[in-house]
Amino acid sequence: MQLIDGKTIAAQIKAEIAEEVRQIIAAGGKQPHLAAILVGHDGGSETYVAGKVRDCEECGFKSTLIRFEDDVTEETLLAEVRQLNENPDVDGFIVQLPLPRHINEHRILETIDYRKDVDGFHPVNVGRMLIGLPCFVSATPFGIVELLHRYNIETSGKHCVVLGRSNIVGKPVANLLMQKSQPGDCTVTVCHSRSRDIKKYCLDADIIIAALGVPGFLKGDMVKEGAVVIDVGTTRVPSAETKSGFRLKGDVEFDEVAPKCSYITPVPGGVGPMTRVALMKNTLLAGKKSIYGA
Repeated sequence: MQLIDGKTIAAQIKAEIAEEVRQIIAAGGKQPHLAAILVGHDGGSETYVAGKVRDCEECGFKSTLIRFEDDVTEETLLAEVRQLNENPDVDGFIVQLPLPRHINEHRILETIDYRKDVDGFHPVNVGRMLIGLPCFVSATPFGIVELLHRYNIETSGKHCVVLGRSNIVGKPVANLLMQKSQPGDCTVTVCHSRSRDIKKYCLDADIIIAALGVPGFLKGDMVKEGAVVIDVGTTRVPSAETKSGFRLKGDVEFDEVAPKCSYITPVPGGVGPMTRVALMKNTLLAGKKSIYGA
């Protein structure tokens, strides 16, 4: 069994990005600029955005954080999105989710200029991904595929089972892995809360991507010998072993599953760091106008 070290791979990618940014600036080019809109004071969102700011510093990007309180109106938020769309210095930006209930997330995301949508949530980017055109791919699926690539894990002709059908992870990663590419060319099965006999599908899988958000869902008796397991879950569960009283637990019962695997991601330290660095990769692409041009 080999542990897939997302933390180390993410650090390597950030170093690669930083070197490319140095070269761009030395040649007289523009420093990439990522902006983030944060609404309210959700602990998870605060931590995640703070991490993105640090990542920008490490990659040599300019970063801007725009904050609003929970009671911000939808029109005020939309006005800020439109302003960022028109700001020529901002190459890409994100609106940190989740948003307060009184705000229509779909309306906000659809208002973002798809050419600056480095989160990859705009329908134009999702549609282009679906048919295999260049686009900004949402961060977690991007990170998963990059891990498979960096570890030279063979995917062509393999049976991949994706547990979960969310718009952020399950659907896009299933689509990416069925594309004519490497990593890709998989036969993909998507299982979800209404699927029957999930264990049967998992036991047939060469690759399992667990993205249900159910701690410890994937057990040892659901995985065949030699399988590759990617754990996307990050649920906080009570723990007497940490000062905070909580720890992160993935969707995989690691101690049971790991001995059977050829490769497996830990939680934390697997997919999580790759999700953040994927945003940096998209921002670099936006800054270079590599996908949509000027």
